[in-house]
Amino acid sequence: MTEGVTNISGPVRAGLSVAATLSRKGRPMTATYDSNDDVATLEEALPLEALPLDAWHRARGARMVGFAGYHMPIHYDGIMAEHSWTREHAGLFDVSHMGQIGFSGEGVDEALEMLLPSDIKGLKPGRQRYSMLLDQDGGILDDLMVARPADGAFDDAAIYMVVNGATKYDDMAWMIEHLPDEVVMNHMDEQALLALQGPEAGEAMAALVPGTAALTFMQCGAFDWNGVALWISRSGYTGEDGFEISLPADAAEAFADALCALPQVKPIGLGARDSLRLEAGLPLYGHDLTPAVSTIGADLGFAIGKRRRAEGGFIGHGRVMKELADGPGTKRVGLKIAGRLPAREGAQIFVGDNLVGEVTSGALRRALARRSPWAGSVCRIARSTLRWRSMCVASALPPPSRRCRSCRIAIAALPDFSFRLFVGHDFKHIMTVFVIMIFKQIIPGVSS
Repeated sequence: MTEGVTNISGPVRAGLSVAATLSRKGRPMTATYDSNDDVATLEEALPLEALPLDAWHRARGARMVGFAGYHMPIHYDGIMAEHSWTREHAGLFDVSHMGQIGFSGEGVDEALEMLLPSDIKGLKPGRQRYSMLLDQDGGILDDLMVARPADGAFDDAAIYMVVNGATKYDDMAWMIEHLPDEVVMNHMDEQALLALQGPEAGEAMAALVPGTAALTFMQCGAFDWNGVALWISRSGYTGEDGFEISLPADAAEAFADALCALPQVKPIGLGARDSLRLEAGLPLYGHDLTPAVSTIGADLGFAIGKRRRAEGGFIGHGRVMKELADGPGTKRVGLKIAGRLPAREGAQIFVGDNLVGEVTSGALRRALARRSPWAGSVCRIARSTLRWRSMCVASALPPPSRRCRSCRIAIAALPDFSFRLFVGHDFKHIMTVFVIMIFKQIIPGVSS
């Protein structure tokens, strides 16, 4: 499976080779994908690509790095400054490296419910959901957003999906292998994708596209800006109010210029996007989520609706059902480190002499805003060694709260509502209330 392959139907079965033509900035190339091989090997052989806004980023002094096969901006004015600006105003992120895919054809809902654990049949027009691709063993292949387009968007596609940039070719190959012949998948690589995030994002977006003010969290719709067709969802990955905007690549620069001309908006790089999502407790694929991690162990059970839990029928459902009933072997939790010592990815976590987990994402505390009820790291903890009463959880709560004097590391459960939480207007208050509620349920007697 290679870039630029569109209007693909039918499965690629094991042992078959598929010749595909790809186009990179008008340069046609040919590659062959064998379904027994890892698609990533094809991408590794290709040079770094330029995003539609590549020159735009460089003109604004962005420091560019290679990520997911593209040159991407890591920061403009520094990660800490951009993190704070997004928390206080509105930041514009270029996420055009992510995969945008449309699905159509007979039985598309039923086919996608074989691949995804979420309720696709119940997804209404103009709504979207968080979901994930699972392998046969219930491990997470990718996390993604899936939406039901309305008003003829994306050439009347029945379903619109956004997947991670680093895994999009593997994702498409997996889906091709498991989709029936009647379902057509279109990789929309002619579309750019921008994200406007922050407490002033709503005001800024409404100044350009007034109709977006009516959108609520996880709603989406088709809009027009100066004759340019936009698909806008009220969503994002920073823990703030915000929007994600799909638009033709050749219109991305003009739209980005218009947004950044507003006093609320500045361009923000990937560095702050990572620290913002970590502060909000949102996992990152390839770090906190991998094929070795299950949906329930990742604390993402909210993505599996009531009907899907009862019916099953999706790839990997056996492990999901078992862990829903018996609990997972490991659990994703948040860490708050006492002192200035940073916890980096791969660092092992001990309680006494017992190894209980490892850090999967980490950042220096000073890189995180003070409003966060927890800061520092996300890790996986072995369930068999997780004893809430013996670990210092209270210091992950705002004072006044109980404190454990015998533990230097504070461990806090990341709540199930992480991806559903619509913060934006009062990040500190909402997170504080929910964290206290979660801990009251886990440990009776924790004071608020």
